[in-house]
Amino acid sequence: MMYAGKQGRGRNDGSQKARNTKKTLKKLWSYLYFYKIKLLIALIFTIVSNLLSLVGPYLSGRIIQAMTDGVDFEKVFRFAILMIGFYLSSAIMTYVLSISMVRISQSVVYKMRKDVFAKLARVPVGYYDTNQTGDIISKMTYDIDTINTSLATDVMSIFTSIITVVISFVMMVIMSPILVLVFLVTIPLSVIVTRVLSRIVKKKYRIRNMKLGELNGFVEEMITGQRTIQSYVQEDSVLEKFDLINDEATKASYEAGYYSTTVGPTVNFISNLSVTLVGVFGGILYLYKQIDLGNFTSFSLYSRRFSGPINQMSNILAEIQSALAAAERVFDLLEEHNEVEDIEGAIDYEDVKGHIEFKNVDFSYVANTPVIRNLSFEAPPGKVVAIVGPTGAGKTTLINLLMRFYDVDQGEILADGKNIKELTRRSLRKAFSMVLQDTWLFHGSIHDNISYGNGEVSRLEVEEAAKKARIHSFILALPKGYDTILSDEGLNISKGQKQLLVIARAMLSKTKMLILDEATSNVDTHTEILIQKAMLALMENKTTFVIAHRLSTIQNADLILVVKDGNIVEKGNHTELLNQNGFYKALYQAQFE
Repeated sequence: MMYAGKQGRGRNDGSQKARNTKKTLKKLWSYLYFYKIKLLIALIFTIVSNLLSLVGPYLSGRIIQAMTDGVDFEKVFRFAILMIGFYLSSAIMTYVLSISMVRISQSVVYKMRKDVFAKLARVPVGYYDTNQTGDIISKMTYDIDTINTSLATDVMSIFTSIITVVISFVMMVIMSPILVLVFLVTIPLSVIVTRVLSRIVKKKYRIRNMKLGELNGFVEEMITGQRTIQSYVQEDSVLEKFDLINDEATKASYEAGYYSTTVGPTVNFISNLSVTLVGVFGGILYLYKQIDLGNFTSFSLYSRRFSGPINQMSNILAEIQSALAAAERVFDLLEEHNEVEDIEGAIDYEDVKGHIEFKNVDFSYVANTPVIRNLSFEAPPGKVVAIVGPTGAGKTTLINLLMRFYDVDQGEILADGKNIKELTRRSLRKAFSMVLQDTWLFHGSIHDNISYGNGEVSRLEVEEAAKKARIHSFILALPKGYDTILSDEGLNISKGQKQLLVIARAMLSKTKMLILDEATSNVDTHTEILIQKAMLALMENKTTFVIAHRLSTIQNADLILVVKDGNIVEKGNHTELLNQNGFYKALYQAQFE
């Protein structure tokens, strides 16, 4: 399917929900809370490390003062050795602290990724229908990595900056309360500028993350469909769409980076202004004997320490805005509704007969846009029911409802006389075997792929299933036979072979019901005939639902339901429907035109 931007069943563009910083920080703290003891120790290390480092400017002033009226070498060397000791101790503690924060952040990210992956297994299928795969992957990788970087460095930097600012300010007040008045001008100015720009930066980073998610989704979709794109010679068209989406992502990234980098130089100018004012007014106070040279030196150094973190904090805040925007996207995913729980008192679907009945079923993916209307039909046990109709008629939707990927709006679906809402989803779904239009194979051996979902099965059972699917000979011809490792999604075998492996997987299941969605659409005509014979044996005594566009594949079905615009317009077997001279006959004859 070609990329369609924000189209689809209410596709989420990542900007629909209001943003709440306090809520996001609270949720982040819920992850950090697990490591509160380690965080407390890290905080203590931060305080001690910074205190040791902040003794340096005071000692520098004492060294200068010791050389004012003749050089007192004993004091100079003593203060110098103390400075080296304090700075070395501070450096060692900072190193240990950095390693600890990296470990804590990795632990948080590990748990967050685990929670996100677990959440993806619990959300309803509808979530994947309305969100791009690339955007979901972006949340789990890029966004969480952004959070990780911020936790590993920015949290420690914030604490360091706060401690440095507070201690430096206290020391400056002790040394010269008058000179501190300089900062009454520069601090409010820094706070106002930082506050205004931070709000803009957060908004820009949120838009950037959203656009990068859209870009990832488009790229993932195009890579998956590359063969089709080249077959239809649509490379130029795809490139034009990519350029458009890439241009939007680049602009969003540029704007985020532009405003982010604006914060630092602006606040840096203000901090340099404060240092300049300290130098000017400090010099005047020194001339009038209001401050000695040692204290003036220490004050100047503390003023630089005081102004530096304010500038640094502005840069850190810009990075934190990016992390918060990423965290909001992750938490939006974690707050998605889970698949509806089984009703209280739901029972397991046992002693399966395979009798399915739809009664007056209505369904819509989007409110007021019905897909199925007042649909009723019966599938007796062991019978083959084929569902045919044009694209968008609602054929696959019937399977979605039957498997309870979605629930009906009105009416009911009965399985052996029981409303499927009264059955546990797990037991209902395990009652079916499925061969879907989009085959899914994973990185692993052929044996593991065929036996997937069937518990512990023997090699003999796997081979028997492969023989029925007419894939056994092909597997034996491979260098490692059933132990051959398939690449991701089975890219090292043909589509027809992938389809046959999935069919073999379904043959291995000991279920009473079978769903075949375009089961032979990717298989050549000769192989299709062989599979059809095997399928007849497989479907014996099983209630089977077959969805196919090629009507030649379902001529032996016991019941054919012709679906159009969500309604069953005709039903019967192949011969009966041809004799009706209706919509089915038109579809059948259209295949040969």
